[in-house]
Amino acid sequence: MMSTTTTSTVSGAGFSIDEEESAEERIRRLISEHPVIIFSRSSCCMCHVMKKLLATIGVHPTVIQLDDHEIASLPPPPPAAAHGSISSRNPVPAVFIGGTCVGGLESLVALHLSGRLVPKLVEVGALWG
Repeated sequence: MMSTTTTSTVSGAGFSIDEEESAEERIRRLISEHPVIIFSRSSCCMCHVMKKLLATIGVHPTVIQLDDHEIASLPPPPPAAAHGSISSRNPVPAVFIGGTCVGGLESLVALHLSGRLVPKLVEVGALWG
């Protein structure tokens, strides 16, 4: 069963788990409900780095820790984010911003270094511009 670490309250929205939902349905619902969400394993140090990067910008994402059998239910990253990167071989951690898979840590850092991360966070309402 997936566990949740919410590092911020998202617009007062509560976190609910419907036992009748499949892992795939639950993951899709969570992606649509949270402007910034990270899916990870509990022992993932890259997730910690992602959270720190986002926190320095002023964003506190929802973090969902998945069981191994649930990881296969994650939507794949876009081809540009996965091409030749570590994240294409390891699906977690995976960050979704505004319902779109950004990819893993490398993709998030690349987005930040390109100057496109902050505007994207403002666009989805995760950061005030």
